Amino acid sequence: MPFMQPQAKIRNFSIIAHIDHGKTTLTDAFLRATGTISPTESRERIMDSNPIEQEKGVTIKLAPVKMEYEHEGEKYTLNLIDTPGHVDFGYEVNRSLAACEGALLLIDATQGVQAQTLANFEKAKTLGLKIIPIINKIDLPGADIEQVMLEMMEILGVQENEILKVSAKTGQGVAAILQAIVARIPAPTGQVDQPLRAMIVTSIFDNHQGAIAYIRVFDGELKKQPLYLLSTNTPIHPIEIGVFTPERKRREVITTGEVGYVATGLKEIDPLRVGDTITLETTKNDARPLPGYKEPTPMVFMELYPVDANDFSDLKDAMAKLTLHDSALQSKPTHSAALGNGLRVGFLGIFHAEIVRERLTREFDLDLIATAPSVSYQIVNKQSKTFTVNSPAEFPDPSSIELIKEPMTKAMIFTPANYIPTIYKLTREKRGTLLNTTHTGTRVRLEYALPLAELITDFHDLLKSASSGFASLEYEITGYKNVDAVKVNILINHEVVEALSFIAVTDKAEEKGRSLVKKLKEIIPRQMFEVPIQAAIGGKIIARETLKAYRKDVTAKLYGGDVTRRMKLLRKQSKGKKKMKSIGKVELNQEAFLAVLKN
Repeated sequence: MPFMQPQAKIRNFSIIAHIDHGKTTLTDAFLRATGTISPTESRERIMDSNPIEQEKGVTIKLAPVKMEYEHEGEKYTLNLIDTPGHVDFGYEVNRSLAACEGALLLIDATQGVQAQTLANFEKAKTLGLKIIPIINKIDLPGADIEQVMLEMMEILGVQENEILKVSAKTGQGVAAILQAIVARIPAPTGQVDQPLRAMIVTSIFDNHQGAIAYIRVFDGELKKQPLYLLSTNTPIHPIEIGVFTPERKRREVITTGEVGYVATGLKEIDPLRVGDTITLETTKNDARPLPGYKEPTPMVFMELYPVDANDFSDLKDAMAKLTLHDSALQSKPTHSAALGNGLRVGFLGIFHAEIVRERLTREFDLDLIATAPSVSYQIVNKQSKTFTVNSPAEFPDPSSIELIKEPMTKAMIFTPANYIPTIYKLTREKRGTLLNTTHTGTRVRLEYALPLAELITDFHDLLKSASSGFASLEYEITGYKNVDAVKVNILINHEVVEALSFIAVTDKAEEKGRSLVKKLKEIIPRQMFEVPIQAAIGGKIIARETLKAYRKDVTAKLYGGDVTRRMKLLRKQSKGKKKMKSIGKVELNQEAFLAVLKN
């Protein structure tokens, strides 16, 4: 039986940082410094396995790793539980932190404290983690170490002597961090002699071993014996258990305080929910679930249609494969008169949607049309019944609606003070309400109540433009609030095209309708007959443009003679056009659907 680490020699920690502050580079430096990987391993971003993760410089799927580290003659096990690097995966970040006793707070010496850093710092503080503040990229010419230290002391309330300085790229200061992890982060607490309680931190799907849960053991010992998932009431008969080095390595026992994996053999990932508790099948009735579990709830919805209708079965297969790896993805078939068969997909946020669309295009070679993203609205009808609609197509008749509620967020924006006027203007346009302003040196922290519908389209891009790229954004969903909104239908040649319809605030509905109709007139190809393009709320037309028909010059062959000959030919042509109009069907191109996205 392999040597078991006593609990006192285990340290579980996470790294929290804003996107591109060097979290993955520091992880790579740890792996090299502890000899977990050989110095000859040349690929950067070792922990990011997905090519999209490596390109975008952001961790999408978290991955734990176990490192052996010797300090003052004693051997320690350091378990780094990596966290996803984007706001959409906030719940996964929370559960990763809940599996740790400490966190390294990493801040870029050239950029200072950002919104995401602060949001994750507050999560870690709420969970009672020991936080080690670190300034990274001290080797860069633009590094302003003194200013960043002042910011950290002022905003985060840390002491100057607690702050470590490092260059993850050159390796300078990495050894000091490893020593600080051992010295400052407490060992895991938990009772080995208690019934097993382990938390699922994340899960993946393996073609040979089925669904694999990444876990942290809080009490008891995990062996290859019948297990039970408390929230989904699923029995498991593990095929294999083990730890990460960073590859999966088989073990007989995972004990209290350790981090590892359980290959469940399940053919779907859905029962393995992040934050759920695993216990023994024999103790399932007495086990107390670990706190903090939440059901994954999609907040942003999109419809995806294949450009070629014959690819629909390929799209369904591809989505099924992605769902195996990502239990937060939810999809169901849908149909549009204009676009044929497609899938209605629920995502955690707009970045999550972007990643999934990119993977479908790249990994499965699919050409897709995506409709404009929409959020879930709660509708109260005249009979006082509340129900949720996830797309404009599901909206009921306006006369039956008593009340509409939209999802709200609490958004935190960090910006240099000189960009405040442009940010105020942007947030006012996006229906934001300022809740709080905090000045820290040259920078300002703004807290807003913002509708999710305004955030999910182009808010992030507009914020970057308004602040020359310096502002950062973090948000969390806070609940639902009443809104005066309407569904705007788009009619092309008197037929409603659901895929182009959208929900808008009543005040802006007409303006948005006009703008989209104008854009569609430029984009839709001309037909042999005249095509009216209209925007309507209920039965009322609020905007109209007319796409003129192609026109052949039927009088070109005439020369001289009476004008009545000319008129006769034109009348004959217009009769033909009328007949064509009654049987004509308009072909819509992909740009028409992209126009809604950009609207």
